[in-house]
Amino acid sequence: MIHSEKLHGGTMWSKVIGRGKTLRLTDIDGKANVGMLLYNALEKEERYNMPDTLKGQHIFYLTAPFCVHSDMGRLFCSITADTAGWHDTVCGCSDAALVAKKYGSKPYQEAHNDCYRDAQRAFLIELAKWDMGKRDLVPNLNWFSKVVSDEAGKLSYVPGASKPGSYIDLRFEMDTLVVLNTCQHPLDPNPEYDPGDVQLEVFKSEAPTADDACFQSRPENLRAFENTETYHKLRF
Repeated sequence: MIHSEKLHGGTMWSKVIGRGKTLRLTDIDGKANVGMLLYNALEKEERYNMPDTLKGQHIFYLTAPFCVHSDMGRLFCSITADTAGWHDTVCGCSDAALVAKKYGSKPYQEAHNDCYRDAQRAFLIELAKWDMGKRDLVPNLNWFSKVVSDEAGKLSYVPGASKPGSYIDLRFEMDTLVVLNTCQHPLDPNPEYDPGDVQLEVFKSEAPTADDACFQSRPENLRAFENTETYHKLRF
């Protein structure tokens, strides 16, 4: 293990995680949601692309052994292990109006660290540390949240889909700026403001090869892996 820390519910975090390292996120109490944005640490114009990630793998949600694609045809990370089994890719994040409507108002000036924070604001606070802002917001991932669609296309949140101790491992294939928040999912039906805590750990990873299960899960993943390898060979 290289690094470990606990992220309390309703907080945010951002760091660069290097190529060849695995990020493990653990849902401590079975009620967590982790919103995530990803950017190339060296060229931040390259960022996570939800449409390419989904259409290339013929999926609606993420789990192992799928991959997370950038908008340049490369891979940010591969999901090498997952005990939750279903992670939302399409619902985005809460904003100040949604949080106020669902939970009421509890601003930082009055409640300090016990304030009611929305996910969009949390993202923007972290992005500002990297000289980024609203123009850099893209559709985000929501780890540990399960959302399903009925025949009419209506989306519904599935409470309790992630259990206490569920975890997901993300092996990074390029140096990546990782931006997180632990605010509740925008469709979470819980009427109380009660975001869950998350354990964050980073490990060293073995270098993957072309026959890796993640790359073999779809031809598009192998092509994106090859694009990523070429990028690093030419750049470094």
